[in-house]
Amino acid sequence: MTTTTTTATAPPTRPVVSRPQERPFGLIRHSLALGRRSLIKTLRTPEQLLDVTLQPIIFTLVYVYLLGGAVSGSTQDYVQFLLPAILVQTVLFGGMATGVNLNTDIGKGVFDRFRSLPIGRSAPLIGSVLGDLIRYVVATVSLLTTGFVLGFRVQTGFLSALLACVLTIVFAFCLSWIFVLVGMLVREPGGVQGIAFLVLFPLTFGTSMITPKETLPGWLQTWVEVNPVSHAMEASRALMVGGSAGTHIAWSLGFSVLVLAVFAPLAVRAYRRRT
Repeated sequence: MTTTTTTATAPPTRPVVSRPQERPFGLIRHSLALGRRSLIKTLRTPEQLLDVTLQPIIFTLVYVYLLGGAVSGSTQDYVQFLLPAILVQTVLFGGMATGVNLNTDIGKGVFDRFRSLPIGRSAPLIGSVLGDLIRYVVATVSLLTTGFVLGFRVQTGFLSALLACVLTIVFAFCLSWIFVLVGMLVREPGGVQGIAFLVLFPLTFGTSMITPKETLPGWLQTWVEVNPVSHAMEASRALMVGGSAGTHIAWSLGFSVLVLAVFAPLAVRAYRRRT
């Protein structure tokens, strides 16, 4: 007799794919790493900083020497009045480039490459916004240097002036999320820039930046009183050259928190839809 032995074949097993272990605060770490990448990219292409180096110098010179005598009687007095306020305008305009750059990178497919990495989905977006903080710092240093050459002097002390700079940067960072949202929704970088100008011009020029509020028409004074950018400018003035700053600081911080709470989630949601 012949015995036939049948050998059972084991079913094929799937390869075990090792996944990176989740660590606490992973999104924060990834965002900071990509923020460092964005910072290095900016430093290696310094021409991207022209709008926060040359532009504030040009604006300051034009305002001081064209309007200084008519508004304050002398350029020396006017630069004391103008510079703390134009600091806010300069940093806000620097934040506009955040939305433009993000829109450009998405169009080039840069963020598609990030999706293949084991990182948080929103980390590239948050990292890019954090990396652009260098623009605000450069704008602040550039403008203060120009003001010092023109004769501007802080009247309150170093810590108060530093607080004014920090408040301005925080205010601009929170408002930059508006431009990030626009950058996620608009197709072309030119469209982002156009919409950003439409938002910034009434906010920055409808203020007491160039002339005192009392010299403006009544309807414009009403807008200045409720304009959050005007409060940020008055807070900067009070902290640098003296005056009551408490109410203006509260307005600025309250509006910053509100804008961040509303527009940051909307920008992240639009980013996830687009990428």
